Amino acid sequence: MEYRQLGSSGLRAPALSFGTGTFGGKGPLFSAWGTSDTEEARHLIDICLEAGVNLFDTADVYSDGASEEILGQAIKGRRDDVLISTKTGLPTGDGPQDWGASRARLIHAVEDALRRLGTDRIDLLQLHAFDASTPTEEVMGTLDLLIRAGKIRYAGVSNYPGWQVMKAQGLADRHGWPRLVAHQVYYSLIGRAYEADLMPLAADQGVGALVWSPLGWGRLTGKIGRNRPLPEGSRLHETEQFAPPVETELLYRVIDELEAIAAETDKTVPQIAINWLLRRPTVSSVIIGARNEEQLRQNLGAVGWVLTPEQVARLDTASDVLPPYPHTPYRQQEGFARLNPALV
Repeated sequence: MEYRQLGSSGLRAPALSFGTGTFGGKGPLFSAWGTSDTEEARHLIDICLEAGVNLFDTADVYSDGASEEILGQAIKGRRDDVLISTKTGLPTGDGPQDWGASRARLIHAVEDALRRLGTDRIDLLQLHAFDASTPTEEVMGTLDLLIRAGKIRYAGVSNYPGWQVMKAQGLADRHGWPRLVAHQVYYSLIGRAYEADLMPLAADQGVGALVWSPLGWGRLTGKIGRNRPLPEGSRLHETEQFAPPVETELLYRVIDELEAIAAETDKTVPQIAINWLLRRPTVSSVIIGARNEEQLRQNLGAVGWVLTPEQVARLDTASDVLPPYPHTPYRQQEGFARLNPALV
């Protein structure tokens, strides 16, 4: 397993990490993802550690906290062998303090997460979504407080707009607080919007990307394709309403190229899709998920080899879409492109 610096921090993360959204299986979304109990979770974690995957990602909203509880039980006795990443900020109840990133909410949420995980520290805490109702200075000051208290080691965000990440970094610099080191983002061959603003910001500010849903919400598993409809048992039938949207022709164009390269390399469609992501700038770790050992071992096969430059170029072309304004003219007009060739 390759290990990479998480952004500009000193924390070294594996190129592949494991997402525990499949642990617990409570509620309409997470029950469709997976229903691993503690015994199954321990088995999957054993396989991960054997392969060098030691970063495990969860969140307080995953199965109403059951994911954190099962993860904590599954790593009992080997806490020092793993890195725990969890997220908070999304609503966990109907009360006024059950959502957001206020000081009171963050402190309470971290204490609850530590209890569920059965540990004394969280290696990486990420704010699950931007809370417009809480001043950024309060958020960053609270993260500093939690780091100084030893409750968390590093802080990051997830699904944040670029201007808020930049504002947070500026406030951290002004007050001498720890900077954000990670941004957990959606990024895949059928969802490259991350590249427009967030990737250049990450490169400039030393923020490492932790990629969620690298297979485009299960669309790049090799089970669907042109003239090959969604299988009857696919989880997409139940979860597509929550998925990042994708145009049908783009999806099929990407799958066509993935299948062609799979035939050339004797690799699977998911392995190729993940391997492509591992070559992208600012990506520190790609989060893989699995409901069972077979899925996990297949995803682990995405490392230890590389696509050729020609294959990467074909995937780049198949997945390319014109970015939204203000990036459009840099692709369409010579004068704009000449000023910023890196954006083309």
